[in-house]
Amino acid sequence: MMRFRHGGTKRVVAVLWLLALLSAAPSRAQAPAPPQPQTAVSVAIVLAVDTSGSVSNDRFELQKQGYAAAFRNREVVNAIRSLDTQSIAVTMMQWTGPLLHVVAVDWTTIKDEAGSGLFADAIESAPRQLFGGGTSISGAIDFSRLLLIQCPCRATRRVIDVSGDGANNRGRPAAPARDEAVHDGIVINGLPILTVEPDLDRYYYDNVIGGPGAFMIPARNYETFADAVLKKLISEIAGVEPDTNPSSRFDANRGLASQTRPSLRRSLSPPPQNISVLYR
Repeated sequence: MMRFRHGGTKRVVAVLWLLALLSAAPSRAQAPAPPQPQTAVSVAIVLAVDTSGSVSNDRFELQKQGYAAAFRNREVVNAIRSLDTQSIAVTMMQWTGPLLHVVAVDWTTIKDEAGSGLFADAIESAPRQLFGGGTSISGAIDFSRLLLIQCPCRATRRVIDVSGDGANNRGRPAAPARDEAVHDGIVINGLPILTVEPDLDRYYYDNVIGGPGAFMIPARNYETFADAVLKKLISEIAGVEPDTNPSSRFDANRGLASQTRPSLRRSLSPPPQNISVLYR
């Protein structure tokens, strides 16, 4: 019978223990954690809210309250329920300069009235974190594209919704950023606020909105912002064309008439003669 000295026994035990650890390692490596399932939604929306220097705190609060009221509106919930998945994913970010962006409300899946109300609460409680740095719509679009990539969802449609009261004056031009997003299959809609720049709606039409069925709904001022947001969200979620009033630039009940852009091929069509007309 083979005998071991006391020290030799310890060495044998140590070797056997090491071999046991090594043999167990491959089994652990072969069992990675399963990937987290992604939620299927009909549309993923980035709400890109202007917080540049021209937006006073009072104006910022009007924007917040407008979005919060819209998500508490039964028509928005009904639009969500009309979808194939009966769900959407939405996030809100604040933007100013080319590299100045803050996520105000993280990605949230909304399926019902309760979820929509919670998202409205999150909007109301989100503080303003940016106060200046120029107006870079191109930067807002580029950052929104990254947010859409990071969305923990599988979306049939992807939308960037840009609201603001000024034209792009920092960073690269807005049109190339728009075109790259559209090339990725993203639709960009707009909500220009005409308080500071009365012709901002034309700028948004030419440089910001893009993609199949893209549209904008201008707000004549911050006081009419909430009505414009509600109308825009209902159309955006349902994936339908917004109502328009081709005969007049202004509608006494709804504010400014909306305008749509069918695709990226804007340069192949003549410029609009009446910006209030629905473009197909």
